[in-house]
Amino acid sequence: MQGPLSGKVALVAGATRGAGRAFAVELSRAGAFVYATGRSSAAGRSEIDRPETIEGTVEAMEAAGGRGAYAVVDHLEPERVRELVARIESEQGRLDVLVNNIWGGDHLWEGEAKLWEHDLDAGLRILRLGVESHIVTSHAALPLLVRRPGGLVVEVTDGTWEYNSTHYRKPFFYDLAKAAPHRMTKALAEELADSGGTAVCVTPGWIRSEAMLDTHFEVTEENWRDGANRDPHFLISETPYFVARGTAALAADPDVARWNGQTLSSHRLSQEYGTTDVDGSRPDAWSYISEVVEGGADRTADDYR
Repeated sequence: MQGPLSGKVALVAGATRGAGRAFAVELSRAGAFVYATGRSSAAGRSEIDRPETIEGTVEAMEAAGGRGAYAVVDHLEPERVRELVARIESEQGRLDVLVNNIWGGDHLWEGEAKLWEHDLDAGLRILRLGVESHIVTSHAALPLLVRRPGGLVVEVTDGTWEYNSTHYRKPFFYDLAKAAPHRMTKALAEELADSGGTAVCVTPGWIRSEAMLDTHFEVTEENWRDGANRDPHFLISETPYFVARGTAALAADPDVARWNGQTLSSHRLSQEYGTTDVDGSRPDAWSYISEVVEGGADRTADDYR
């Protein structure tokens, strides 16, 4: 498929569902050959126990006109990740974009528990899933990515730099897990500079992942607005494709280095690159949360879409 990323190779780590699947689809739609990884496959589910599979992500890429391959990988196993990178090197000889989207910790957090009340094993597992997995992946993949100037690392988190630095994203372990990608981006921005590489952190707003739809709000994408009956603020939510479209545009930007070390929200990406959500809107969830949910402004979600 011809596109602005034609000839490029991308690795989306953590691509079974949600934003990860959308990143893989949109990068492939833009012309990149995408390796999508996850733990859930047709052969068995991960600890999250959701029905989505990594094979389904490749099917979604192909349906969008893109090309790619999948690998069943636990990114907490360094040897498996090294084997994946060796496969990419053997098959493609290059890596241009790394998206560190690995998470999978929602089922472990205890939202109102203080540090000393939270199950310690679950909390440390959250940090392993949300922080250690990113480090393992970058450690294995960056030697291949830096062989050519222009490589891009995208760290994915929940929350802008400005929001997370002034708010406690409870519980304790979740706060650390979602603050870490900001700092990893800052560090990698410094370390990639000599090789002509760039590191950027991206965040969606209130994302309508599969679990958010069917588990938390008991709706589908077709009737998602009915979720407002449970929480009226759900009307500011966005599909995973909003942040993914912006990230694909970011990856295709010949001047992407201007964003080195920064965190960009899905809305900020849309302002810069003209991307929209699947319904054509540009929801600004973080402004809505700050000004309406927390600040009490008399405005509606439609005012921020």
